[in-house]
Amino acid sequence: MQKHRKTIQVIQWVTILFYLLLLIIPAFMALPPRQAHILNNFTLFSQFVFWGIWWPFVIFSMLPFGRLWCGIFCPEGALSEWVSRKAQLNRTIPRWFKWRGWPATTFVFTTLYGQLISVYDYAQATLLILGGSTVGAMMIGFFFGRGRRVWCRYFCPVSGVFNLLSRLSPISFKTDEKTWNEYNDPLASAPECPPMISIRQLKGISACHMCGRCTGYRNAVALKLRSCNEEIMKYGDQKNNVWEMRLLLYGMIGIAIGAFTWTINPWFVQFKLVFARWLVERNILWPLNATAPWWLLTHYSENNDSLNWLDGFCITTYILGSGLLFGSVLSFNLSFVTFLIHKGRAVIKQHLAQTFLPLATASLFLGLTTTTVKLLQYSGITFYWLNGVRAFILSGASLWSLYLGANVLTYYQITIIQWVACFCIIGFSVLAIIMVWVLTFWVW
Repeated sequence: MQKHRKTIQVIQWVTILFYLLLLIIPAFMALPPRQAHILNNFTLFSQFVFWGIWWPFVIFSMLPFGRLWCGIFCPEGALSEWVSRKAQLNRTIPRWFKWRGWPATTFVFTTLYGQLISVYDYAQATLLILGGSTVGAMMIGFFFGRGRRVWCRYFCPVSGVFNLLSRLSPISFKTDEKTWNEYNDPLASAPECPPMISIRQLKGISACHMCGRCTGYRNAVALKLRSCNEEIMKYGDQKNNVWEMRLLLYGMIGIAIGAFTWTINPWFVQFKLVFARWLVERNILWPLNATAPWWLLTHYSENNDSLNWLDGFCITTYILGSGLLFGSVLSFNLSFVTFLIHKGRAVIKQHLAQTFLPLATASLFLGLTTTTVKLLQYSGITFYWLNGVRAFILSGASLWSLYLGANVLTYYQITIIQWVACFCIIGFSVLAIIMVWVLTFWVW
């Protein structure tokens, strides 16, 4: 990777060009006719690439390759770094940029806003969400970059998600501290680290963008194979960022479940009807009018697809309520586990929370691929094997999470009675998540 930096840059610029073409052109085209499909309509093709292929498999790529997407292919990261090198304003990064809660906050906001404007279905909404994020990345790079990826480190809506998911990767750049300390040869200039992490303390890849620029530095940094469970088992108790736990429990599990299920949940329909009836009985009719602009709530009258103010309120309440419900239940369960263990509660809770990562990854992937399946079915493709694959992914991820939970509990050297009680609580938490997907794919 070091020897072929120019090749990597070519790959980045080709990806950027492809990204911009798919992002901008469809937003200015007419809405696809009802008989259109992905092979004869550029707008549908672009939506399929973004939401049917791009994002589901970027999420999936974190498992085998870590954050290779960030270091090599991501258009936003490449543009942010390029602008920062050209601008060279070198302004100091404000302290409020470094608040650890930004990745969780931007993830929740982007997910909710995307649902309100139907980002998976309309090119204008895609341009607003992804294009706005790209412009934000470039602006922050222009003012504060210093050749680094400030946006990626602090504000990217999926940076925190990638940080967590990449902990399950079987490859990692690592620094051998003993070799580092014993190095006596003349030092070359220190490699530039785009995400601004400490190369000397590089033990896992959760924050590393896998760009390879630090490989071989002081003969101590190298890409190595490892167990998929190593970063959670060995270093999980050193991850003391409570916002990462909140992002995982409330965001990647709770908010994501709400975003993926509101369109098919019959309870959501009943919830909305109760409010609508209450408004009509009191002659409060303005919330039932679809008068909001498309950039605030979905409004495409030519497609007979518009959300009124009541729809927006109910969607927001459902998604945020789902995040609060699942996050609170899982957080309470983990708090109860740490209470039973009687040791360093905050550390153990955050360590145990990471055992849900395999199931959270499966949830995100399965949720995103519902768009893949929908668009392909519109084109006449039938998936007879789909339910079996979904069941296999869910069961495999659940067993992986339970395996991690069992081993993390063993790591704290508790009694067999404590271990059994705590494992049952973790098992109940895993079962609660699975049941939602069972309802989604096989009941509703």
